[in-house]
Amino acid sequence: MDTDKLQLLLVEDDIDLATAIIDYFELDKINCDHASNGLSGFNLIQSNHYDVVILDLNMPKMSGLEVCEKLRSQGIDVPILMLTAKDTLDDKLEGFSKGADDYLVKPFAMEELIVRVQVLSRRRSGQMQKLAICGLELDTKQQTIARNTMPLKLSPINFKILETLMLASPEPVSRDKLIQSVWGNDQPDSNSLKVHMFNLRKIIDGEINDKNKKLIHTIVGYGFALKGESTP
Repeated sequence: MDTDKLQLLLVEDDIDLATAIIDYFELDKINCDHASNGLSGFNLIQSNHYDVVILDLNMPKMSGLEVCEKLRSQGIDVPILMLTAKDTLDDKLEGFSKGADDYLVKPFAMEELIVRVQVLSRRRSGQMQKLAICGLELDTKQQTIARNTMPLKLSPINFKILETLMLASPEPVSRDKLIQSVWGNDQPDSNSLKVHMFNLRKIIDGEINDKNKKLIHTIVGYGFALKGESTP
C-alpha cells in the first residue's frame, strides 16, 4: 500500500509515547499531526482532513470516548483507532458503542500500529461494508462471504485473514504483517498461519481447477496476495 499520502492525527497526552509514534511513522513516510489533549484533537479534526485518527482513551479536557461520541454525533466518519491501557471487554464494547473502529492495548508493537492504520485508512468509518474482487464478496457488517454468489463459511480467524488480504489486494501482505493484523500481540505458534491459510485456500479456491482463476497466491519468501491472476 502506498502510505506517502496518508495523513494521520495522534491525540495522546503521553509526550514520550507520542514522539516515539510520530518518529516511527516518519520512517514509513506517514504524516502525523499531534494533539496533547482531547479538546485540541477535536478542534483539529473539525478543521482538517485525516485518513485515520489515533485516539488515547484517557486524556485531559476531553476523554477519547467523549471525542469519539461527539465526532460521530456530528456525522464525521473518520476511522478511529482507540489506544487504551485497559484490556477488558466492557471497555472495548463502550468504545465501539461510541463509534471507535478498532482498539489497540498498550503496550503495543509499532509494527502492529502501522498495520492497523493501513487497514483503517482504506475505508471511511461505517462506509466500506462490502469488498468485492473477481466474484469474491465479503460483507464486513454482516460478516458473510460468497464466491460467485455461493455462500461460504469461514472461522473468525480466516475471516480476518481474508479481509486483510482483500483490503491490500492486489498488493501482497507479508507473513509478519498478516500475523500482526490478525493476532496482534497474542502471537500464535509457528504453524498457525500455515494451517489457517491451508484451510482458507481450501474454502476459497478448493473447487477451482483452473490455476488462473485461483485468488490466493503465495509470494515465495514474503507472504500472500489475493488477486485475480496466478503468480509465476
